[in-house]
Amino acid sequence: MPGSLGEKIGEGVFADVHAWAPGQVVKLFKAGIPKRVSWWEARMTRAVFAAGGPAPEVLDEVTLAGRFGIVLPRLDGPTLLQLSRSGALTFGQAGAILASLYLSVHKTPPPPDVLFLRDLMEGSLRLFDGVVPKHIATGILALIERLRPGDGLCHCDLHPDNVIMTADGPRLIDWGGAVRAPVGLDLARCHVMLSEIAAEIADNPQRPRAVNAAAQSEYARLAGMSQPALTAAVEPYLPIVRVFALHGRPAPAQRERLIQRIEAALLSKD
Repeated sequence: MPGSLGEKIGEGVFADVHAWAPGQVVKLFKAGIPKRVSWWEARMTRAVFAAGGPAPEVLDEVTLAGRFGIVLPRLDGPTLLQLSRSGALTFGQAGAILASLYLSVHKTPPPPDVLFLRDLMEGSLRLFDGVVPKHIATGILALIERLRPGDGLCHCDLHPDNVIMTADGPRLIDWGGAVRAPVGLDLARCHVMLSEIAAEIADNPQRPRAVNAAAQSEYARLAGMSQPALTAAVEPYLPIVRVFALHGRPAPAQRERLIQRIEAALLSKD
């Protein structure tokens, strides 16, 4: 059945989500978002779904008034963020759900067309030219060169607002940043998103920090790693994910804090 644009049911930085056909939604990218960004997300979502990963099935691709859209199954339910905010889930429970999803992603073989981390970073720096200071862009690419490349699948944007708690269990959305990299990249992203970015704007800063601590601890347990080993795996990737966070155009004060942390980390590695 062909769909038609219905009510807006969600909104993100790059796209709006509207009702489409029965049981379907369309993720409609905003005007001004380059076509290659939206097209790439559709491609990555298809590839991870085909590989058996926890991605939704892409049902169709459409263009409406010049805006590219991805048609997806409608996932009914609150986000993990909403449940942790309301108290319906404890911080420990929310962290455990994140950890299980991370492990599910990392156990999925990366599809052949998923980029390695250096290629993804180079593409992002070109796409957001001028957003990241040149000396940081140069330093971060040099850092990536020094790290082992890794050949696992990372989501690179797995946080509570991208997890929808359906009647059939948690479902993970927003696969545009999927990348080949060591697991430390994903867990570093979790730390920065929750303990730094979310904690600076949350009504209760301890909530995202506690969820992150629980996620890291439970991931270590599930993966059979010691906590010190996990911390050591995460640490080199913290400045890298802070650069990705700059691409989200944070508020000026938060941007300045990210830049200071990136510069300090890069200096310590020289």
